[in-house]
Amino acid sequence: MKKIWQKDDNATNILVNTFTVGKDLDFDERLAKYDVKGSMAHCKMLAEVGIISNEESEQMLFVLAEILEDIENGIFGIDKNAEDIHSQIESILIEKLGDTGKKIHTARSRNDQVLLDIKLYLLDEIRELTALTDEFFQILIKLAEQHKNVLLPGYTHLQIAMPSSFGLWFGAYAEALLDDIEMLFSVKNIINKNPLGSAAGYGSSFPIDRESTTYNLGFQSMNYNSVYAQMTRGKSEKMLSMAMATLAGTLGKFSYDVCLYLSQNFDFISFPKEFTTGSSIMPHKKNPDIFELVRARCNRIQSLPNEFILLTNNLPSGYHRDMQLTKEILFPAIDSLKECLEILNFTLPNIQVKDGILEDEKYKYLFSVEKINEEVKNGSSFRDAYIKVGQEIENNAFDFEIGNLNHTHQGSIGNLCLDKIEYQFNKLKNKLLG
Repeated sequence: MKKIWQKDDNATNILVNTFTVGKDLDFDERLAKYDVKGSMAHCKMLAEVGIISNEESEQMLFVLAEILEDIENGIFGIDKNAEDIHSQIESILIEKLGDTGKKIHTARSRNDQVLLDIKLYLLDEIRELTALTDEFFQILIKLAEQHKNVLLPGYTHLQIAMPSSFGLWFGAYAEALLDDIEMLFSVKNIINKNPLGSAAGYGSSFPIDRESTTYNLGFQSMNYNSVYAQMTRGKSEKMLSMAMATLAGTLGKFSYDVCLYLSQNFDFISFPKEFTTGSSIMPHKKNPDIFELVRARCNRIQSLPNEFILLTNNLPSGYHRDMQLTKEILFPAIDSLKECLEILNFTLPNIQVKDGILEDEKYKYLFSVEKINEEVKNGSSFRDAYIKVGQEIENNAFDFEIGNLNHTHQGSIGNLCLDKIEYQFNKLKNKLLG
């Protein structure tokens, strides 16, 4: 297929073509429907301002609607001879409409086309990530409520520290997700601005109406400055990667906890055997491979922001072909993060929580602070109580009744504030999905 910028019949060197196209076509299929939608909005606008006739606009819109239907029905394929999805769709228009099809590129560039496609794609992916995160959040809230009275040892420095509970543990990760989607919401607001009309980065001498395409494409606003609109290429991807890294950090930490709690040395939880794997030589093993792989994938995802910084940091303003690589960095990572959420949503409802954990003798010093607090309530100063209880521990004379626990402040074992966390999460989620 002849390239849309090609001015004669001399073909590009095959090696040069292969290197410059790279893996672009592998990812362009994801952008196809967004490229068509962008072309439809652009086509309508060209007719509105009188650059093309209404009849020409209607003809192009008809063909574009056919292409979109093929894409949505899964019967549209990327032509491996095409330079990119933009040139393929333009070629279809020219093939079916002749000279009329050639007018679709008036007052735009592939630079603002790909900017638009990626922004629309990322906004949809943010919605999908939000929906999957919401499912995980609801599971955590349900488990926190269900197991709120089951005690669990808390650790600092991996040393036995103070009493916790499964309600506090599950609830902690639920609230972590609240912060994670708040970051996603901020990124959505930044991406949700129309770049179409910035052309190659310096606008157009045609009297185009960028408000029209902004409205028809459902953007919140536009990137007003044409130069800055081009500068958002790479920046949008980098900012989403930062939000993804934050969410991945939560999922990775949770998965590490699960691996730890599932080990025989802790033995706080278990899963049905179909959610664990065995060993080739040790028949007793129940390995948490799901959670180890989630942890590993999430660690990789947390490296994304650095990769984008290295890719984009040494570039001046204006478009550069370096930006082509953002697709192959980000798109597979989005898939991976969604797969992590999907497997957690499938697996976690089957978690089995163990009761009576703190009855084990090794956890008796977990209640040292509780004993100090009792002394303080009975009139002792904290420092004197601390010394007294410390001496009891040294002299092996420490004793405490588990039933004496009475935590009532917000965010404690006895007052998880799950309703407050859920309210804040749902408020943000609805904005993200809207």
